[in-house]
Parts: sequence; structure tokens; C-alpha cells
Amino acid sequence: MKLLSIAVPCFNSQDYMRHCVDTLLTGGDEVEILIVNDGSKDNTAAIADEYERLYPGIVRAVHQENGGHGAAVMAGLKNAKGRYFKVVDSDDWVDEEAYAKILCALRGFVQSEQEVDLVVSNFVYDKVGARHKKVMSYGNALPEEQVIGWDQVGRFHKGQYILMHSVIYRTQLLIDSGLDLPRHTFYVDNLFVYVPMQCVKSIYYINVDFYHYFIGRDDQSVNESVMIKRIDQQIKVNKLMLQQVRLQGIKNARLRQYLYNYLEIITVVSSILLIRSGTAENLAKKQELWDHIKANDPWAYYRLRRGIMGQAMNWNSRVGRAFAVTAYKISQKIFGFN
Repeated sequence: MKLLSIAVPCFNSQDYMRHCVDTLLTGGDEVEILIVNDGSKDNTAAIADEYERLYPGIVRAVHQENGGHGAAVMAGLKNAKGRYFKVVDSDDWVDEEAYAKILCALRGFVQSEQEVDLVVSNFVYDKVGARHKKVMSYGNALPEEQVIGWDQVGRFHKGQYILMHSVIYRTQLLIDSGLDLPRHTFYVDNLFVYVPMQCVKSIYYINVDFYHYFIGRDDQSVNESVMIKRIDQQIKVNKLMLQQVRLQGIKNARLRQYLYNYLEIITVVSSILLIRSGTAENLAKKQELWDHIKANDPWAYYRLRRGIMGQAMNWNSRVGRAFAVTAYKISQKIFGFN
């Protein structure tokens, strides 16, 4: 069995996927790299086959009809033979020195027969044009290089979340969690992290800047204008998070609070994008989203609605909406997201 499986979802990625894959190859033969060609129309498929030919036993090319990012991640998981599983998007890359430290830790778990569910590391917002590259680290909330449970987890800051770029899951946990990402839907990375998190009992944090998250292309899915155009997909993910994790059923209080905070920020993002669009249609969608939350999980609704941001998102005056937008812009500056 391989130590680590890395899925690289690719759609028309010919211009940048080589840099991504080349950094992953530095992990050696303990790692399998699953290049998932999601129905690309350019030379992505040929490049994937070339890497498989050049690095047999390490790289595998997986070809499928276009199904979107979630379908590509699920294809990677289906084909994974590693004890642990990570997703690295084709326009991102990893730091080689940090990579070696992470593999050393995974190797240690296997040798000592420890079953660690979740390994967390830092990621870097490599934002186009930004002089300062924001690093998302977790040392304030997670003790370093210790296997801990949720009762040993400290307090996360606002805006500090364990995202797809931060996580390496135990492969069997992902399978056992029932993870099933929807097809032809953006923003499923939130589901990838959120849904299996409810099953996590052991966590290990390595304080290294491992993942470089490229952000800033005009056509990128997290560009604000693109997100507004795809707002129905953001809303879909928001609703699936609510449906697939019943917060009241989570027994551990710290895990329940963490998952609640994650749901809160995703709901705020959905709401603010609907407000920012400025259309009557999208303001109606915002109301429908909150009505859906109220109908499907009253416990979560009343907690969300009582919070400062929840109140701001639901002020129906121009002044209230302007306040919400201002708060969002300040958060963008502080936390570095798009």
C-alpha cells in the first residue's frame, strides 16, 4: 500500500499542471499521483499519459467525461491505494521541504500502527500582485506534532478554518464517512472538508507551509464576479452542508462548535454575494436560503440569525446591506481571500 495518494483534478490544465505535478513527484515512490483528466479539450490528457509513462508506479492517469471538480475528486478517491489522501488542484503546488516533513510524519504513523484520522498543515495564499503572501496557520488552535482529540483543540480565530488546502485525510475515513460530492458543481471543496470532519477523532498538526494556493486568475472559480455568476452552485453547497451534517447530533462540543462556525462563514459568504449582486432576484434567493435553513435545521437557524453577521445579512434596508458589504470587505483585507 502506498503511503499517500494525491488526486490532481485537471480540466484544460495544460498551461500549468506540469509545475504542480513536478513538485508532487519529489515525494518519491511512497506517493501515488492520480492525475484526473476531467474531460479536457486541450492537451491535458496527453500530458497526464506522458507522466504515467515516465513515472510508472507513481503516476496514474485517470480519464473521465467531464463531471466537474467534485466528480474528479471522487474519481481520485475511488482509484486511491494510499493510506492517506490529499487533493492538490492543478494550478497549485507544494513546498518540497514541507512535503518531506509531512511524509516523515505519515511514515511514523504507519510504523507505530497509529490510526490518525486527519493531518493538518499550513497553506499559503499565493495571490497575484500581492507582496505579502498570507499564510493560514493553526498553531494557536492545534498543538504541534501531537496526536490529539477534539477536547485538546483550542480556539480558532474568526476567518481561520481548516480548508481543503490544509488537510490530509485517512483514506478509509473518507470512504466510511459516505462522502459523495455532487457533479458539475463548484465550491465542493467545502463539502470535502466539512462532511468527513464529523467522523474525525484524532488530529495531528505539522506547522509547515506545505500547500501554495494560487489565487487571482480572472477566470478562477473564487473570483468574486465569477462566484456571483455561479451563485446557485454556492447556495447548493451551502444547503448540502446543512443537510449532510446535523449539528445537534454532534456529541463533542468543540467539534460541534467548529462545524457551526464553518457553516456560519459559508452562509455569510453566500448571503454577501447575493447582496453584492444588487439584483432583486438574488435578494429573493438570499431570503429563500435563510428560509430553507429555518425549515431544515431550526437549531442552526436561530444560532446563525442571532449572530452579528447573521443579523447584518438580514437587514433589509440599504444601510444594513451597506454595513454587511463593508464588513465583508474588511474581512477580505484581513484574511486575504478573494
